[in-house]
Amino acid sequence: MNEEYDVIVLGTGLTECIVSGIMSVNGKKVLHMDRNPYYGGESASITPLEDLYKRFKLPGPPPASMGRGRDWNVDLIPKFLMANGQLVKMLLYTEVTRYLDFKVTEGSFVYKGGKTYKVPSTEAEALASSLMGLFEKRRFRKFLVYVANFDEKDPRTFEGIDPKKTTMRDVYKKFDLGQDVIDFTGHALALYRTDDYLDQPCCETINRIKLYSESLARYGKSPYLYPLYGLGELPQGFARLSAIYGGTYMLNKPIEEIIVQNGKVVGVKSEGEIARCKQLICDPSYVKDRVEKVGQVIRVICILSHPIKNTNDANSCQIIIPQNQVN
Repeated sequence: MNEEYDVIVLGTGLTECIVSGIMSVNGKKVLHMDRNPYYGGESASITPLEDLYKRFKLPGPPPASMGRGRDWNVDLIPKFLMANGQLVKMLLYTEVTRYLDFKVTEGSFVYKGGKTYKVPSTEAEALASSLMGLFEKRRFRKFLVYVANFDEKDPRTFEGIDPKKTTMRDVYKKFDLGQDVIDFTGHALALYRTDDYLDQPCCETINRIKLYSESLARYGKSPYLYPLYGLGELPQGFARLSAIYGGTYMLNKPIEEIIVQNGKVVGVKSEGEIARCKQLICDPSYVKDRVEKVGQVIRVICILSHPIKNTNDANSCQIIIPQNQVN
């Protein structure tokens, strides 16, 4: 380990593994370390099930009715991939796809008035949806056609809307869309967490809805892909890419100190040894004195024994609950 590297990367989250993969491909000498014995950092897939029970200090082993522990991969931070999104393009470009198998998520649903509805995302679904009345459907269909034709480089597609100045609230007004349609469009198609986007210029929102539609067009059932064996597969795919190009990986390595000289990071100390580097890239948990906590996300992992109501017994789905549906 007492060597000089171009780059040392700490933490094996997806971002860190993409960085080490791409840097190795570009001829850099990379050392990649993690204090954990597994890949993925905070967004790891925990397998077998017994390890999940240990991690959350649940008493006793999992019940026998749950089958073999090694058949489970439980993601700590579930995230979907847009079928036509940047990450999928990067996986194809770097050929990391050869290490991964994907499934298409079977449906996306939205919660409204205590019930779950399929998110209409094509003109045909919009006309069949029970989320909207007849006239609303026509107006929404017109809006979807506008989004599909919109091209920020071609002013002929703007129809009087200035993508850099007109707010999304005004775009909804132009198509006379009601509050329920605005809700599921913003939260279930454009995937915003809050309603702040309504008063921002509309360009980004229109492009987000467009990405949703294009992703849906690729596989038909829904726009979302998921790695077959959990999200932990993604960082491992990029780690393999890095290793093929000479990157060195060390898991289960406690980081004792980041060595700084004259205000510049020059190396990392682990188990009494020092690895020197020209550049250090790490996840924030390795430099707690340099980061500031600005919020927190609450996550719950629920293991269900049945399909969810009103989802056509889908094996996999997403249900979005807009904030104003639950006050």
